[in-house]
Amino acid sequence: MNGFKEFLFRGNFVELAVAVVIGAAFSGLVTAFVSSFIGPLIALMGGQPDFSELTFHIDGTRFPYGGFLTALISFLIVAAVIYFLVALPIIKLLERFARAEQATERPCPHCLTNIPINASRCRSCTMEVAPISPTPEF
Repeated sequence: MNGFKEFLFRGNFVELAVAVVIGAAFSGLVTAFVSSFIGPLIALMGGQPDFSELTFHIDGTRFPYGGFLTALISFLIVAAVIYFLVALPIIKLLERFARAEQATERPCPHCLTNIPINASRCRSCTMEVAPISPTPEF
């Protein structure tokens, strides 16, 4: 029983459970956004956004391909909304944070001990080191 309790309260398991719950809630939010705003915009431009009535028949067998077509279009729209409204802004934000983090140390060229960027002498081997000019930010 202790092994099961350790499994349940292990950090990764709890984090995964929280991620699944948050993901489900976020999925509902994105689906509602797409059905409330994106679907009507598509209907304005190209007619009805629901193609579930589209079918074809071969030898009396009905193939309802419209449901698949509607699901495919819905998936592509949801993926685009998530990418452009969530993933892309987070990627840009993380890039900005990464640029803001500048190195404060560098390796000594003689003994490879980390020394401050602006140091002119290594504290370990006492050799003189050339200063590094700061790189301009764009």
